[in-house]
Amino acid sequence: MNFAATALLSLAMSTDAFAAAVGKGAALQRPHLREALRTGLIFGVIEGLTPVIGWALGSVAAPYVSAWDHWIAFVLLGMLGLRMIKESLSASREEAEKPSTHSFWILAITGFATSIDAMVVGAGLALVGADILTAAVAIGFSTFVLVTIGVMLGRALGIIAGKRAELMGGVILIGIGCLILYEHIGRAA
Repeated sequence: MNFAATALLSLAMSTDAFAAAVGKGAALQRPHLREALRTGLIFGVIEGLTPVIGWALGSVAAPYVSAWDHWIAFVLLGMLGLRMIKESLSASREEAEKPSTHSFWILAITGFATSIDAMVVGAGLALVGADILTAAVAIGFSTFVLVTIGVMLGRALGIIAGKRAELMGGVILIGIGCLILYEHIGRAA
Protein backbone atom coordinates (compact mmCIF):
# COMPACT_ATOMS: atom_id res chain seq x y z
CA MET A 1 0.00 0.00 0.00
CA ASN A 2 1.27 3.45 -0.83
CA PHE A 3 1.19 6.48 1.48
CA ALA A 4 -2.11 7.84 0.14
CA ALA A 5 -3.89 4.49 0.53
CA THR A 6 -2.54 4.08 4.05
CA ALA A 7 -3.60 7.62 5.00
CA LEU A 8 -7.10 7.13 3.60
CA LEU A 9 -7.45 3.77 5.33
CA SER A 10 -6.35 5.24 8.66
CA LEU A 11 -8.85 8.11 8.35
CA ALA A 12 -11.67 5.75 7.41
CA MET A 13 -10.94 3.54 10.40
CA SER A 14 -10.92 6.58 12.74
CA THR A 15 -14.27 8.13 11.87
CA ASP A 16 -16.45 5.98 14.16
CA ALA A 17 -14.08 6.62 17.06
CA PHE A 18 -14.16 10.36 16.36
CA ALA A 19 -17.96 10.46 16.50
CA ALA A 20 -17.99 8.43 19.73
CA ALA A 21 -15.38 10.78 21.21
CA VAL A 22 -17.59 13.80 20.56
CA GLY A 23 -20.29 12.08 22.61
CA LYS A 24 -17.84 11.18 25.35
CA GLY A 25 -16.56 14.75 25.53
CA ALA A 26 -20.09 16.14 25.69
CA ALA A 27 -20.93 13.86 28.61
CA LEU A 28 -18.08 15.20 30.74
CA GLN A 29 -17.89 18.33 32.80
CA ARG A 30 -15.55 20.50 30.76
CA PRO A 31 -12.90 17.90 29.88
CA HIS A 32 -9.38 19.23 29.78
CA LEU A 33 -6.78 18.48 27.14
CA ARG A 34 -5.26 15.88 29.47
CA GLU A 35 -8.53 13.88 29.47
CA ALA A 36 -8.83 14.28 25.70
CA LEU A 37 -5.26 12.97 25.24
CA ARG A 38 -5.97 10.06 27.63
CA THR A 39 -9.11 9.14 25.70
CA GLY A 40 -7.27 9.51 22.39
CA LEU A 41 -4.47 7.26 23.62
CA ILE A 42 -6.85 4.52 24.78
CA PHE A 43 -8.82 4.60 21.54
CA GLY A 44 -5.66 4.89 19.42
CA VAL A 45 -3.94 1.91 21.03
CA ILE A 46 -7.03 -0.26 20.70
CA GLU A 47 -7.68 0.88 17.12
CA GLY A 48 -4.01 0.22 16.27
CA LEU A 49 -3.99 -3.25 17.83
CA THR A 50 -7.18 -4.62 16.30
CA PRO A 51 -5.91 -4.71 12.70
CA VAL A 52 -2.81 -6.55 13.94
CA ILE A 53 -5.05 -9.09 15.66
CA GLY A 54 -7.13 -9.40 12.50
CA TRP A 55 -3.97 -9.75 10.42
CA ALA A 56 -2.66 -12.47 12.75
CA LEU A 57 -5.91 -14.38 12.52
CA GLY A 58 -5.93 -13.76 8.79
CA SER A 59 -8.35 -15.47 6.51
CA VAL A 60 -9.18 -18.17 9.06
CA ALA A 61 -11.13 -15.84 11.34
CA ALA A 62 -12.26 -13.20 8.83
CA PRO A 63 -15.48 -14.97 7.82
CA TYR A 64 -16.47 -15.42 11.47
CA VAL A 65 -15.60 -11.91 12.57
CA SER A 66 -17.11 -10.23 9.52
CA ALA A 67 -20.34 -12.17 9.97
CA TRP A 68 -20.82 -10.80 13.48
CA ASP A 69 -18.71 -7.63 13.78
CA HIS A 70 -21.58 -5.28 13.01
CA TRP A 71 -23.86 -6.97 15.54
CA ILE A 72 -21.19 -6.86 18.26
CA ALA A 73 -20.53 -3.16 17.62
CA PHE A 74 -24.28 -2.43 17.49
CA VAL A 75 -24.95 -4.14 20.84
CA LEU A 76 -21.94 -2.63 22.65
CA LEU A 77 -22.55 0.91 21.39
CA GLY A 78 -26.28 0.58 21.94
CA MET A 79 -25.80 -0.53 25.55
CA LEU A 80 -23.32 2.26 26.25
CA GLY A 81 -25.60 4.80 24.57
CA LEU A 82 -28.63 3.65 26.54
CA ARG A 83 -26.62 3.85 29.76
CA MET A 84 -25.66 7.45 28.96
CA ILE A 85 -29.26 8.35 28.11
CA LYS A 86 -30.52 6.75 31.31
CA GLU A 87 -27.98 8.67 33.38
CA SER A 88 -28.89 11.90 31.62
CA LEU A 89 -32.59 11.46 32.41
CA SER A 90 -32.22 10.24 35.98
CA ALA A 91 -32.42 12.73 38.85
CA SER A 92 -31.74 16.05 37.20
CA ARG A 93 -28.00 16.44 37.58
CA GLU A 94 -26.37 19.81 37.63
CA GLU A 95 -23.34 20.57 35.48
CA ALA A 96 -21.14 20.26 38.59
CA GLU A 97 -22.28 16.64 39.01
CA LYS A 98 -21.09 15.48 35.60
CA PRO A 99 -17.96 13.35 35.81
CA SER A 100 -14.66 14.95 34.89
CA THR A 101 -13.33 11.68 33.43
CA HIS A 102 -14.66 8.41 32.05
CA SER A 103 -13.47 5.13 33.51
CA PHE A 104 -10.79 3.26 31.61
CA TRP A 105 -13.15 0.33 31.02
CA ILE A 106 -15.94 2.45 29.55
CA LEU A 107 -13.43 4.03 27.18
CA ALA A 108 -11.88 0.66 26.32
CA ILE A 109 -15.26 -0.94 25.56
CA THR A 110 -16.26 2.03 23.41
CA GLY A 111 -12.88 1.96 21.67
CA PHE A 112 -13.21 -1.77 21.01
CA ALA A 113 -16.76 -1.43 19.72
CA THR A 114 -15.69 1.24 17.23
CA SER A 115 -12.63 -0.76 16.10
CA ILE A 116 -14.06 -4.18 15.32
CA ASP A 117 -14.14 -3.26 11.63
CA ALA A 118 -10.39 -2.60 11.82
CA MET A 119 -9.90 -6.25 12.79
CA VAL A 120 -11.60 -7.32 9.58
CA VAL A 121 -9.49 -4.81 7.63
CA GLY A 122 -6.39 -6.36 9.22
CA ALA A 123 -7.47 -9.81 8.02
CA GLY A 124 -7.95 -8.36 4.54
CA LEU A 125 -4.50 -6.76 4.65
CA ALA A 126 -3.03 -10.17 5.46
CA LEU A 127 -4.62 -11.59 2.33
CA VAL A 128 -3.07 -8.92 0.09
CA GLY A 129 0.31 -9.02 1.84
CA ALA A 130 0.24 -5.39 3.04
CA ASP A 131 2.66 -4.08 5.67
CA ILE A 132 0.49 -4.44 8.76
CA LEU A 133 2.80 -2.52 11.10
CA THR A 134 2.72 0.62 8.95
CA ALA A 135 -1.05 0.37 8.58
CA ALA A 136 -1.59 -0.29 12.30
CA VAL A 137 0.59 2.64 13.37
CA ALA A 138 -1.17 4.94 10.89
CA ILE A 139 -4.62 3.80 12.06
CA GLY A 140 -3.65 4.14 15.73
CA PHE A 141 -2.13 7.59 15.26
CA SER A 142 -5.03 8.87 13.17
CA THR A 143 -7.48 7.61 15.78
CA PHE A 144 -5.47 9.21 18.59
CA VAL A 145 -5.54 12.60 16.85
CA LEU A 146 -9.20 12.48 15.79
CA VAL A 147 -10.44 11.21 19.17
CA THR A 148 -8.50 13.90 21.02
CA ILE A 149 -10.08 16.53 18.76
CA GLY A 150 -13.47 14.83 19.16
CA VAL A 151 -13.39 15.00 22.96
CA MET A 152 -12.51 18.69 22.86
CA LEU A 153 -15.24 19.31 20.28
CA GLY A 154 -17.62 17.45 22.59
CA ARG A 155 -16.53 19.79 25.38
CA ALA A 156 -17.71 22.76 23.34
CA LEU A 157 -20.93 20.94 22.51
CA GLY A 158 -21.40 20.11 26.19
CA ILE A 159 -21.05 23.75 27.21
CA ILE A 160 -23.60 24.79 24.60
CA ALA A 161 -26.02 21.95 25.31
CA GLY A 162 -25.72 22.04 29.10
CA LYS A 163 -27.55 19.25 30.93
CA ARG A 164 -28.64 17.45 27.75
CA ALA A 165 -25.09 16.84 26.49
CA GLU A 166 -24.95 13.35 27.97
CA LEU A 167 -28.29 12.54 26.36
CA MET A 168 -26.89 13.70 23.02
CA GLY A 169 -23.75 11.62 23.58
CA GLY A 170 -25.85 8.52 24.18
CA VAL A 171 -27.89 9.19 21.05
CA ILE A 172 -24.63 9.62 19.07
CA LEU A 173 -23.31 6.24 20.28
CA ILE A 174 -26.58 4.50 19.42
CA GLY A 175 -26.55 6.25 16.03
CA ILE A 176 -23.02 5.01 15.33
CA GLY A 177 -24.08 1.47 16.26
CA CYS A 178 -27.11 1.71 13.94
CA LEU A 179 -24.96 3.13 11.14
CA ILE A 180 -22.46 0.27 11.45
CA LEU A 181 -25.31 -2.24 11.38
CA TYR A 182 -26.96 -0.52 8.40
CA GLU A 183 -23.70 -0.39 6.42
CA HIS A 184 -23.06 -4.09 6.89
CA ILE A 185 -26.63 -5.18 6.24
CA GLY A 186 -26.78 -2.87 3.21
CA ARG A 187 -23.66 -4.52 1.76
CA ALA A 188 -25.09 -7.98 2.30
CA ALA A 189 -28.33 -7.16 0.47
